[in-house]
Amino acid sequence: MYIAVKGGAAAIAASWQLLDAARRGDPALRELEVAQIREQLGLLVDRVMAEGSLYDPELAALALKQARGDAIEAAFLIRAYRTTLARFGFTQALDTDRMRVQRRVSAIFKDLPGGQLLGPTFDYTQRLLDFDLLDTQREPAQAAAPAAPAADTPPEVESALYRLVEEGLVEAAAPSPGDPEPPDITRQPPAYPMPRTARLQMLARADEGWLLGLGYSSQRGYANTHPFVGELRFGAVPVEVVPDELGFAIEIGEIELTDCQMVNQFVGSAVAPPQFTRGHGIAFGHGERRAMAMSLVDRLLRADEFDESLESAAQQQEFALPHGDNVEASGFVQHLKLPHYVTFESELQMVRSLRPTGETSA
Repeated sequence: MYIAVKGGAAAIAASWQLLDAARRGDPALRELEVAQIREQLGLLVDRVMAEGSLYDPELAALALKQARGDAIEAAFLIRAYRTTLARFGFTQALDTDRMRVQRRVSAIFKDLPGGQLLGPTFDYTQRLLDFDLLDTQREPAQAAAPAAPAADTPPEVESALYRLVEEGLVEAAAPSPGDPEPPDITRQPPAYPMPRTARLQMLARADEGWLLGLGYSSQRGYANTHPFVGELRFGAVPVEVVPDELGFAIEIGEIELTDCQMVNQFVGSAVAPPQFTRGHGIAFGHGERRAMAMSLVDRLLRADEFDESLESAAQQQEFALPHGDNVEASGFVQHLKLPHYVTFESELQMVRSLRPTGETSA
């Protein structure tokens, strides 16, 4: 991101003071606490974690406070902090089938094995302003306590697509034999065409609005997809590492994730039978819109695997992937606010030289 500015040190220092005052707002009001942001603006915190590429709700909340609620600026702060952290190991691949599900729905089954778990969602609310929320002294609504599970009931819920995969009607999600080690997009510069493992990394931290726009375009005639939500789930997933001194996996904690499996009809090709193919989306925290849009774009970028024609910009890796990085995009756009008078003066002189001598504007 373009951030270098030279000169005007006193003016810049004064602008920092003004920024502090603007961030604080009316001093007669109680200052917003990081814990309040973390607990009461959870969806925004989750978005910053996803686009900042770091799972830490408290730091994401701090970044939002520092950025005055600007999600892209907060993601930039988180990414900058992330570069200072030492990397001491790698986790095992997360298994979302082991998720302790808080919400889990599918659009393709009326009677979903394991049941539809509606959980916390705006999907069934009326989009009407709730003026009761203006009263900070009101008693918050208490959710009914869920029934305690049986002692022998595992917390995981079977994938909604499992039985269709067994029938061969939905493609399996297992890695291809001989898959290379996934590249690390934070340490290796992108080289197109990128493997799917790298594409998914870029999509996982891409701007949510960009993903949403690309996914929406595919449903309006640009790539002609007709997707179904095979399964959308949110909950806590265990994180495991294999210490060198032990040689086996141990659980070190868990993180909350949203996982989406979108299915698209595929008529078949010379190498694959007619079936439903998948797009995969995943996001830190509770980010259903992000995960769904990511799964749409993931499927779009798999066109070459299924010998599909490339009909839209959303199917082009070089367009869809790099332009989704909102930190880089924001920097490139916002750097236009910084001094450019030398460049402008040179172009101004060029334009003057191209005009006929003596010509004046009307």
